[in-house]
Amino acid sequence: MPKHTLSPHKTVSESLIVMTEMVLPSDTNALGTVFGGKVMSLIDIAAAMAAGRHSRSAVVTASIDALHFIAPVKLGEYIHIKASVNYTGRTSMEIGVRVDKENPLTGEMKHTATAYLTFVALDSDGHPKEIPQIKPQTPAEQRRNREAAHRRKSRVKLAEELKRLDSGRTKP
Repeated sequence: MPKHTLSPHKTVSESLIVMTEMVLPSDTNALGTVFGGKVMSLIDIAAAMAAGRHSRSAVVTASIDALHFIAPVKLGEYIHIKASVNYTGRTSMEIGVRVDKENPLTGEMKHTATAYLTFVALDSDGHPKEIPQIKPQTPAEQRRNREAAHRRKSRVKLAEELKRLDSGRTKP
């Protein structure tokens, strides 16, 4: 029986996850808007699903590079979350997540949050495993891929600078 191998490339659309939730009373704060932590949880779930779909393996959240809340979501509104792979490394990938809200009475949609998360794919022993590379097809996907590559370089540079600063510090 032939051994299954990963395709060397996958499209962004193959990783796309779309989730919708209604904001319920238990999801809201004293102002009647959704807790930021609830939105963060939904973002992490959608991103993990996109990363798992891309890698067809278990994945773990390595970091949340940025999460920007743009507008509140109120009780009774719908939250739409879209997540897909923006960029791939050898074992890690950046997932871009967009959150929109919908007024169920008017149908009005509004962008409410954006986040970028890094996930690492794991093999059955819990070690990082190689993943298929992403092949952006549309101009928007290509732009997101370029921007993600830039964010990755910034993350690596910051980690190196922090390590250099920490190496001179005496530990208790």
